[in-house]
This record gives sequence, C-alpha cells and structure tokens, in this order.
Amino acid sequence: MTFLEPGDPQTTAEHLGGAFREAFGAPAQVVGRAPGRVNLIGEHTDYNAGLVLPLALAHATFAAARRRTDDRVRVRSRQSDETWEGTLAEASAAPGWAGYAAGVLWALAEREGVPVPGMDVLVDSTVPLGAGLSSSAALECAVAVAAVALADQELDDDLRARLVRAAMTAETEVVGAPTGGMDQTIAMHGRGGAALLIDFRSGEHRPVPLDLDDLGLTVLVTDTRVSHALHDGGYASRRADCEEAARLLGLPSLREATLEQVEGLADDRLRRRARHIVTEIARVTATVEALAEQDRAALGRLFLASHVSMRDDFEISCEELDTVVETAVEAGAVGARMTGGGFGGSAVSLVPTERVSAVVRAIDARFVTAGFRAPAHLLGVPSVGAGRLG
Repeated sequence: MTFLEPGDPQTTAEHLGGAFREAFGAPAQVVGRAPGRVNLIGEHTDYNAGLVLPLALAHATFAAARRRTDDRVRVRSRQSDETWEGTLAEASAAPGWAGYAAGVLWALAEREGVPVPGMDVLVDSTVPLGAGLSSSAALECAVAVAAVALADQELDDDLRARLVRAAMTAETEVVGAPTGGMDQTIAMHGRGGAALLIDFRSGEHRPVPLDLDDLGLTVLVTDTRVSHALHDGGYASRRADCEEAARLLGLPSLREATLEQVEGLADDRLRRRARHIVTEIARVTATVEALAEQDRAALGRLFLASHVSMRDDFEISCEELDTVVETAVEAGAVGARMTGGGFGGSAVSLVPTERVSAVVRAIDARFVTAGFRAPAHLLGVPSVGAGRLG
C-alpha cells in the first residue's frame, strides 16, 4: 500500500532553501508554492467553453529563487540532473521540463509585461509526475509566483489572472502541449475546504464548499502509474474533434450545443465526442447541486456516468483506469471515475471514510492479479492556491 504524502510546506521550503544554497552558492530570497489538482468532474470541457470542478491538492511544487545581477536565468530541479541556462529571450525555446519553468518567465516578460529580472531557480515537488494531477501547471505557477515576488509585484487578483495566462502561454507555445486553462486556474485560485467551479464561457469561478466530514466521504486519488502526457497527440485529436463537431453544428463551441443537436451529427466519432462534452457539462452542474444537498447516491451515479462517457464516447480511458473504478466501487466507494486528460494517469473515488483502507487494499490486490505495475494513492484534501512562502 503506497500513499504519497504531501509533506509539510514549511519543512519542504526549508529543505529546498538548503539545497538552493548548495546549488547556487547563496541563499534563496523567495520560495513560491503552487498546488497540483484533481478534477472532481468536468473532463475536456474547459476548451469547449464548459464547466469544470477541480480542487487544489495539498501536494505542491515549490520554487526557490534569487535575483541575479545580470539578465540570465538558471533553472534546476531536484527531480532532474539537468540545468537550463539562458537569457529570457532564449527561454522561449527551453527544452523538456525546463520549458515549463523558463517558458513561464519568458511569457511573463514578453506577453504580460512583468519586469522579470535575471534569476536562479531551484524547484522541488510532491506532485506525482505524469499522473494527470497537473504537475506541469504547478511547476509553471510556482516559478511564476517566485518571479513576481522577486519583481516586487503584489499578488492580487489581477496579477493572478495574468499569471494564469502566462502559464498557459508557456504550456501551449513553449512546450507545445494543448491546455484549456483549468489546471493553471485552480493552481492560482484554489481554496481550502472547497472545490472551484470554473465557467470557461464567462471566465468566472467560485468556490463550492466540500463538506466531506458531513458527507462522511474521503476523496481518494489513485495514480495508475501509467504515464500520462498531453503532448502525445491523443489530447490534441480530441480537441480537434470537438472543434469540428461545433463547426458542423454552426456553433462557436459545444457549450452551446443541445443533446438533440449532437445526436444529429452524421459522423459517429464526432457524435460520440460531442455527446460526452454536452452530457459532462450537465454532470458538473448536477454534481454542484448534489454536493449542496449532500446527496451521496447522486454523486456516485454522476461519477460513474462520467467515467462511462469518457471510456466509451471520448475513448480516453485505459484498462488500468477501468480496473481502479470497478474495484473501488466493488470495495465500497460511492462512485469513481478517471480524472485528467486520460490515456493513463489517475482515477478519483469518493469513499466512505471508514472504507478507505479496504478500497486501497482491494485496488492494490487487483493490480497484482492483473499483472499491472503497483499503483500509488493520495488523499484529495482541498487546499489553497499558489502563494509565496518566503
């Protein structure tokens, strides 16, 4: 049974500070923190102008930084032996993981007009990589928070919105990974004790209280250890299908489509893709209502319907994810579904708190029987968004 713990943020920041001094020969001046996320429901709806309902995790990425006297940037990670070094202008071509970290600095300076200084940056993270829990957005936002702190910028709501845009720019233009903006938004605007309902048509977002103790539920996240990546083509092809379906319907996005319109599409694949989006947006609204009414049975039905839709209509699940969902429910979960972009990554289950250990043991045992790699688990505790720690 492998549980991934988030660790204490202050302790992590202190250890990172010591590693920073060792790496760069001087103390860090600031430490930025940004959380990973798990999406409760609303998958692939963000780039369709729809609704999503993520929560920020306690698991987070930390970025220690120090201003330099020249205009160069050096970026290192405790998860990698590689160092990227260059100017801000060169950061737009930073390769690999450095594209997220250095790329957001370039985007802040070139696209958002933030006076980003030269700096040394060292990052560390407790967000599982490749698990569909938004480790990339956590990295972007942690570095961005550290950068604006070095630039003496106040992290108000307006600047948070600009950091979201800069992080999205880094991911789409520097790394080349399509993103709808959910991950960056929840990383910057997460609330303790609440999920965040984000409307990508209006641009508005609001906290939705998660009274998990009153519901008697725990949010269990299971990382299948099947590597998840947004730049391998599967995500982009689903997005292209949705855009084509909207075009054929004469609509600006599938947010405006009705189920009746979608069922009239002649192309079977496009019809199924669009049907998932329309029904998934409706499920987000229904989930918010079920949470307000503390209706556990309805939440379970909505989670399972979402998974079936992603498995059959959107075709982004895999055998390991299906196994987690099936096993979790058999072992006592109220409901479960895959979460994130798909093609691997994680599943999220709503589990009666007293059944968490039993559900974890059942999933682990099923993975052994199936010959899968052992999964890892973490608790989805609704946590705060990005901020400065030092």
